[in-house]
Amino acid sequence: MISCGSGRETAPVFFDLIMPLKTVFFDAAGTLISPAEPVGSTYAHFAARHGVLVKPEGVMGAFREVWKATSPPLYPVGRTADDDDREWWRSLVGAVFLRALGQPLPESTLSGLFDELYFHYAQPEAWSVFDDVVPALSDLAVDHRLLVLSNFDRRLRDILAGHGLLSFFERVIISSEVGAAKPHPRMFQAALKAADSPPDHCLHVGDDVRCDLEGAEDSRIPSFHVKRPENGLDVLVQKVRTGAYSGLHWPLL
Repeated sequence: MISCGSGRETAPVFFDLIMPLKTVFFDAAGTLISPAEPVGSTYAHFAARHGVLVKPEGVMGAFREVWKATSPPLYPVGRTADDDDREWWRSLVGAVFLRALGQPLPESTLSGLFDELYFHYAQPEAWSVFDDVVPALSDLAVDHRLLVLSNFDRRLRDILAGHGLLSFFERVIISSEVGAAKPHPRMFQAALKAADSPPDHCLHVGDDVRCDLEGAEDSRIPSFHVKRPENGLDVLVQKVRTGAYSGLHWPLL
């Protein structure tokens, strides 16, 4: 669940053609799952246990600002973080409370608070699954290869397993194991390599314009923009089953 920031304006490119779709890549946070309660409420709750009083709306605003301004981890080719991007998350949490409080948390307070937050978001119960996810995956898994392509870390596998979703996917490709985060092309190349499939036989499904749509476009992979309620996974399944691929985001030829 690594930050991407804002992206350029995009709109669907409309084509009527037969798409040899064999493999579907799914983003995770915002597409399959979402926090079970607002992040600001969770941060404020755990902060209070450490004697730090902050209003949920204040920490939520700080989180949004820091999230947007923080660049995702990027390592040289062939290298990844030894700590599964844990230190990146620790820095982000520290920056959130600095912005919310106007002063940094004492190191001892931040250390204990971060450990609790990090463990909390590793639990399946900290996340909810969108209502359209299981029906869509059950349908598409019948005759398509499904992979997860997510800006997350190794905690994601246990989260998906805890919600009964992991068995739908052939592979779970996460940014902490690639050493780069969407929209970086290394993520999409890792997905194509895992699928052993050309880009035009694949479809990437996600909710973020920059991470998912622009990232897929730059790697010449068609994409579907999840924008609930009008454009959920039920719409995706309908397009796939009817062959009505108009409205997908297609790489410019």
